[in-house]
Amino acid sequence: MNSFRIIFTTILVWTCAWPVYGQFLSATDTSENSVRRYKTIIDANKDIVKFIEYSLAQKGLPRHLRNLALIESGFNRNVISGAGAVGVWQFMTSHANQYGLSEQNRNDLYKSTKTAVVSLSKLYKKYNNWVTVVAAYNCGEGNIAKAMQAAGSSQYHVFYKYLPDETINHVNKYLNACFATGELQSVLANYNSSRMNTVFLVNGGSKISRPELAETDINAGFSLKVIADELHVNIDQLLTWNPGINEALRSKGESSFYLPMDLMPDFLMRKNKILSRSVKESSPASQ
Repeated sequence: MNSFRIIFTTILVWTCAWPVYGQFLSATDTSENSVRRYKTIIDANKDIVKFIEYSLAQKGLPRHLRNLALIESGFNRNVISGAGAVGVWQFMTSHANQYGLSEQNRNDLYKSTKTAVVSLSKLYKKYNNWVTVVAAYNCGEGNIAKAMQAAGSSQYHVFYKYLPDETINHVNKYLNACFATGELQSVLANYNSSRMNTVFLVNGGSKISRPELAETDINAGFSLKVIADELHVNIDQLLTWNPGINEALRSKGESSFYLPMDLMPDFLMRKNKILSRSVKESSPASQ
């Protein structure tokens, strides 16, 4: 009986300690009013929605991208933003011209939708998740590159803080719309899947592929040298998995911490021991 309790407790601790990947992104407004508002707009534009979903499906794109047009324009082909974006997909002239869409045809539902599908396909090939695609569609690839470089990460939940407030709000609206249409979990699953095998930016913008990583949090009390020693890994390898972590720990006192999937359980099980040793070895008495 005691053995069973020990095993059960270990499983319970393991389950609670393991990072929940869905925690990084979620809808910010799941109220009945929000859901009703989005559904009402969709129901009032069934023909347009049907055409957009058909166009997306032709290129193998998910139907939830219809929500991008929903938050961009409410499916109003004649709407013009304060910045000069036009039509259902809110194309700026420069963005439209990049794909051969004339300034005059930006409010043409057929031509602008075909152009949007091409643009979205291209962005997905580059970023490999729809959350970053929505952000890039709003603020441009240049701003995404700058944000990634500043954060030292290609993960939206890390670099978003370096994006314009308008873009952050735009992504939030998209997630809210996807919640309303019952597609939020699909969007988050796609994002989390891309996180597990991604590429991040380091000094000078060079790219390094990294293995499947799990994520948790640590504070400045942890010594990276002690972590490396306890897990029997090279400190340089630890820093490769966690670019910029020393600076984050110094400036913020805490940081996200990444390890390969096979090492994370070992770290979590020994986390208290590692912290205790880190504090002990950093005390003046041990110097």
